[in-house]
Amino acid sequence: MAAASAGFICNVNVPKPVVIKLFSLNHVIKRRLSTSVTRCQSHCPQMVGVVGLEVHAQINSTSKLFSGSQVSFSSPPNSRVSYFDASLPGTLPVLNRRCVEAAVMTGLALNCTINMKSLFDRKHYFYADMPAGYQITQQRLPIAVSGLLIYSHLGGPKRNQVISKSIRIKQIQLEQDSGKSLHDEHQSQTLIDLNRAGVGLMELVMEPDMSCGEEAAAAVRELQLILQALGTCQGNMSEGQLRVDANVSVHRPGEPLGVRTEVKNINSIRHLARAIDHEIQRQMELLEQGGVVQNETRAFDQKTGLTIPMRDKEGLQDYRFMPEPNLPPLLLYVSGRVPAGLDPSQVVLVDRVKALLPELPGVRRERLVEEYGILPEHSYTLVNEDGLADYFETVVKATKAEPRKVIGWVVKELLSNLNQQNLKVNQSLVAARALAELLDLLETGHVSSTAAKVVFQELWKNPEKGAEKIIQEQNLGLMSDAATLQIICQKVVESHPEEVDIPKNVIVLNKLMGQVQKETKGRADPVQVRAILQELTSS
Repeated sequence: MAAASAGFICNVNVPKPVVIKLFSLNHVIKRRLSTSVTRCQSHCPQMVGVVGLEVHAQINSTSKLFSGSQVSFSSPPNSRVSYFDASLPGTLPVLNRRCVEAAVMTGLALNCTINMKSLFDRKHYFYADMPAGYQITQQRLPIAVSGLLIYSHLGGPKRNQVISKSIRIKQIQLEQDSGKSLHDEHQSQTLIDLNRAGVGLMELVMEPDMSCGEEAAAAVRELQLILQALGTCQGNMSEGQLRVDANVSVHRPGEPLGVRTEVKNINSIRHLARAIDHEIQRQMELLEQGGVVQNETRAFDQKTGLTIPMRDKEGLQDYRFMPEPNLPPLLLYVSGRVPAGLDPSQVVLVDRVKALLPELPGVRRERLVEEYGILPEHSYTLVNEDGLADYFETVVKATKAEPRKVIGWVVKELLSNLNQQNLKVNQSLVAARALAELLDLLETGHVSSTAAKVVFQELWKNPEKGAEKIIQEQNLGLMSDAATLQIICQKVVESHPEEVDIPKNVIVLNKLMGQVQKETKGRADPVQVRAILQELTSS
């Protein structure tokens, strides 16, 4: 396509501009996923929520779906716009092969049936950020249908029971993204940025198989992990790479589904749970009071935790779908069945895409539990944190320590430091092999567990130093000389006569051991210390 036109701003004057309030996406809500549905059901026990989702996933591609314009989140406004993106006369779409392969791979990972022939359609509607007046999508015959997303989440009183559920996926379709409207209420104008116009999307339509916000949040998180594992979508919700529309209704079991509302453009998993739970509660309370649920589109206010009406949907909008005349049917093939005259390297082969499927999150969790004997909740922590499972497995392979000991250090020490400094796993100041070296020193008795934690913190401050060097420099090696430990233990016992008078008290013994470790700065061999103290306090 022609080179992108850079640097222009489209001004669209509007009499009453829409005001969009932006709130920080880094706001942390210090509580578990909302339980408002449970509270609501206590008021209206016969009603249940019904939730379906539409997820728009931005395809991880360097160029757009139908043009050669580059995809970049932080580029200056209108600097990534080709003539086709701006809908100039005479321009034609050219399908991006990478986007097709990404959609096929996603469909296979989600147990979909891949349509070997799919069609493109025009969906007509007018927005200022949609220059052509229509969107190219796949309404009649999408690229993938009839899938199943299997997800699990932790439940039970202690949140340590794995609860598995599934959601039917109606279809996955390729389509264009729109541009971005920036509303300026002070100057009564709307600025249009077309950098995003034409970016490839996968729209995943999920059947209404969920009943609350927690289930929806767990399903979207699992989908996000799957897309990231596949590499088909980066899934960064703060940059709009994964956007969710939730269709919510309530009804009494056995009766037809209620009137649904659509909560649009939710860009956070935590906000998704809150929005759905609030909307279910709002509808239940409205029906309890004799009201009627309106078929409308609503938005979620992150600050108040409420959904607010945007527009009603009672008058069905006529999108005037029609076949896209500038794109032929999209045909896929399998190896050995490519028609004569076609170069197999120039078509998308479904079986070759399937062969590239990586280990998916659910399969990896099961393997981690079976192979290393860790708890299911630990497998969720490892897989759900980007890069943490790889870090854990690298440490396990490089150390003599048992995997269950390794998981404790990874989940407690490593994650604690990462969270304190808001770092990702790949930004860790302690490399996996450095932690493995420290654990080997702990296993071979060169350092106590208490001193090893000190060494870990020093490694975090000085990544260039090894664990062994830190132990030598700070004299943190394990103190195992029996005579020296006898003297220190005797001193501690004599300074706590009241506790010693209590015979065979485990609490007292542990307290005395703590005092010995304090005297030795955590260097004393705990096995020898316990034996010496037991002998001294039993006489």
